[in-house]
Amino acid sequence: MAAHIENTPTERIKPQTKQLWKVFWILLGVTALEFLIAFTVSANSLSGKWFKIGTFIILTFVKSFYIVGTFMHLKDEVKSMIWSVVLPVIFVIWFLVALVLLEGGYIGSVVY
Repeated sequence: MAAHIENTPTERIKPQTKQLWKVFWILLGVTALEFLIAFTVSANSLSGKWFKIGTFIILTFVKSFYIVGTFMHLKDEVKSMIWSVVLPVIFVIWFLVALVLLEGGYIGSVVY
């Protein structure tokens, strides 16, 4: 007869609802800050327009890195692992910005 395997009780993992609510409130606060800037800062002047754009980009990166760090458990990793993920993303973004700036100069200069 086959050996009897005894069912041992497994350890239950405690739900992390407290951490999830913390993440929710932080992301809600950053999003509320974005809405506050969007509806209060005037984009009529050149400096106001670039302030809004720059602030939105920075706050979007803050939210995305916080989401990646929390839900992909990257904040608990060693620094070399974090840089192996972040550095290629930075280079891809840099490449896209450089490409847009280079190709943006050719708009309207059609040569037949």
